[in-house]
Amino acid sequence: MRRFIVRRIGQNILTFFLFLTLVYVLVDAQPGDFADIYLADPRLTPTQRAQLRESLGLDRPVLERYLQWLRNAVRGDLGVSFSNYPRPVIDVILERAPRTIVLFLTATIMSYYVGFLAGKVLAWKRGGFMEYATTIVGVGLYTVFLPWFGLMMIWFFAFTLGLFPIGKFVDPVVWRRAPVDANFVFHRMIFSAFLGSTILLLWTSFSRRLNPGQRRPARLIGFLVVLVGIVGYWIVSGIGRYAWDILHHLVLPILTLTLVNFAGTMLLTRNSMLETLREDYIMAARAKGLPDKTIRDKHAARNAMLPVVTAFVLAVAFVLDGGVITETIFSWPGMGLTLLEAAVVQDIPMVIGALVFTGILALTAHLVADVLYAFLDPRIRYS
Repeated sequence: MRRFIVRRIGQNILTFFLFLTLVYVLVDAQPGDFADIYLADPRLTPTQRAQLRESLGLDRPVLERYLQWLRNAVRGDLGVSFSNYPRPVIDVILERAPRTIVLFLTATIMSYYVGFLAGKVLAWKRGGFMEYATTIVGVGLYTVFLPWFGLMMIWFFAFTLGLFPIGKFVDPVVWRRAPVDANFVFHRMIFSAFLGSTILLLWTSFSRRLNPGQRRPARLIGFLVVLVGIVGYWIVSGIGRYAWDILHHLVLPILTLTLVNFAGTMLLTRNSMLETLREDYIMAARAKGLPDKTIRDKHAARNAMLPVVTAFVLAVAFVLDGGVITETIFSWPGMGLTLLEAAVVQDIPMVIGALVFTGILALTAHLVADVLYAFLDPRIRYS
């Protein structure tokens, strides 16, 4: 396993280098440059425009600019964003990448969890009215036009019912006299969620040692204790209202993405589980007289998880693909909206930085998927 991981890391480094080269060449080959947005300004003389291009490094040959950028990128310097001048690209990424990751990771986890539960129930109780109704609704949501559906969700839940904010990251009125900035609160929220999830995972692992009848009550009690602890912390922190404002803005885009994406997981789980149910070990489990719930969850559903886990890991890697559309609809200031705005004004360093962020996620996800396969399927062994 260790040799396999080292080999895959080496392959990822080589692939990442080729990816960087291709991205830089394609982005740089587009006509015009960032200085073109100033050409219509009558106050700039030709000399000043030439000085602007020189200060941005746009007058150098492509190969020279690429080699310089590559040397800086190895040291973690992705350049200065033209449209966010003088902020470095890495600072913009560090500010907005967590917003995209939290939004799409939460929506992806929820959609895959709901889809997996629905898929295994549909495969187990095949042929009923519930299967047909759920499949039709799921496929309808999965094939819906996302921009239209997002606008309809905003119109119904935000504009008509007033349950959620129409968009943005925070409410300026709420934050008018805030003692801290939004990034501080958001990072605290991420840390709270990470700490709570870690405690729940450890508690779930410990609860496996209990008797089968005690596991579910113990896990429920553990969940309630962690939930009460997190809520109590934010209440006594004095900045809980600001965390609630950010969370309130998150609900509608997460709900929209979950409704659109869960059907794909549901159908994948259903098809995978139908194949699993025909295996000999399922018949052997039935012959032993095991309960139906045990056969469904521990024998059929666990082996049907392999393609679902792969799809989940790869879906996390490409969060930026859907982020451009979703973040634009909900005005969510993440990497997707940043990439779109940078591309419009030809902010090459920012565009390349956003694509580098996507490439790192994709390559890391492929490595994680390969390793997870070895743990989930004991028949797989890597030398």
